[in-house]
Amino acid sequence: MSGISREDILRRVRDDDIQFIRMQFTDIFGQMKNVAVTASQIQRALDNQIMMDGSSIAGFVRIEESDQYLWPDLDTFAVLPWRPQYGKVARLICDVHNPDGTPFAGDPRSVLKRALRRVQDLGLVFNVGPELEFFLFQTDEEGNPIARTSDAAGYFDLGPLDHGEGTRREICLNLEQMGMEIEASHHEAAAGQHEIDLKYTGALQAADNIMTFKLAVKTLAQKNGLHATFMPKPIQGAAGSGMHVNMSLFRDGENIFYDPGDRLQLSPLAYQFIAGLLAHVRGLCAVTNPLVNSYKRLGFGYEAPRQLAWSAGNRSALIRIPTPRGSATRVELRCPDPACNPYLALAACLEAGLDGVRRKLVPPEAIQENLYTREDPALECLPSTLADAVAALEGDSVITGALGEHVTRHYVAGKLQECREYQAQVSQWELDRYLVTC
Repeated sequence: MSGISREDILRRVRDDDIQFIRMQFTDIFGQMKNVAVTASQIQRALDNQIMMDGSSIAGFVRIEESDQYLWPDLDTFAVLPWRPQYGKVARLICDVHNPDGTPFAGDPRSVLKRALRRVQDLGLVFNVGPELEFFLFQTDEEGNPIARTSDAAGYFDLGPLDHGEGTRREICLNLEQMGMEIEASHHEAAAGQHEIDLKYTGALQAADNIMTFKLAVKTLAQKNGLHATFMPKPIQGAAGSGMHVNMSLFRDGENIFYDPGDRLQLSPLAYQFIAGLLAHVRGLCAVTNPLVNSYKRLGFGYEAPRQLAWSAGNRSALIRIPTPRGSATRVELRCPDPACNPYLALAACLEAGLDGVRRKLVPPEAIQENLYTREDPALECLPSTLADAVAALEGDSVITGALGEHVTRHYVAGKLQECREYQAQVSQWELDRYLVTC
């Protein structure tokens, strides 16, 4: 929804019997949070008077400076269609502000807005189209998720093999009711795995859409007795879930990645943007691939990119240029996974690409060979563990500059703690391997 006014919201709340409004925001690790208010408090909500305790949110503030305020973005007002039609529930996505009215430095949405102001100052619009994959698993008799599916389908299969087809259709229809445009949906390669592609839009709305998408998928799966997960690699020996990010820059309604006179119909700026992504992708990996588990998806042999290469059309490359040209010309980064915080991930990708433009970087030659089946020893690789990715992040001033000092400090601390906890675990593999032989 675009250009919605305060009066529009007040009228909708009154006329549509909306009883609750969820004031939603996101923490630095990508978890959606909310403060729910009743319809009687909508005036206060629209006046930025809803307060929350920031000391209770990971990576926000300390107990002695805990009061923070939720400033709703009016354009994000939407009714949640999966909630009851009597006594409806709506949502507003919010920015987090300090008591003095300044944006909170640790608010991921504000991080992305800060990055977008830099392209706006150049007269540009940064558009993003995400492709999100996820698994639908069964639950046990107590409703707890189990990593098992009765689905026997594969890539592009349909019912009766695809047991999640009905839930996937319900997700798409509910999201369209909220104003999101779905470009495609289908079964993915692994049993129980699905993909839904969202139409490109401005980067801030795209990040909001990703957070809304994840909420809808999990909620509707649970309603249907299933468990949805965006875990990058939930099943050993099966394909993992990615979130390919399609990016483009527009000026005055024209796609400036497109140049009909070039051999690949790409502009000099597009090449520079690609080179910037390649220069900084190791540094941004801790943000686009934020979990210990993320690096088990990026292994050899499961159609997830590992090596730093780009190509026009070759799907095995880390960065590819999809076939459409003209207004649809775009750069697709294929390493991110859906566990990431989309606000931070898009801010990092944008700053990486813009650094290539600022420095007029030139990308290496495009790679046409299949990198899924043959690794090229001449090519650099993505980090192989989260700990390596965090080290690369700390050493990349462009990416840490995009995140800001507050987010970088708390994000790195949280991720290093995750690495320490993982390192301390004794896995079943270790028991099977060593318990008898040692």
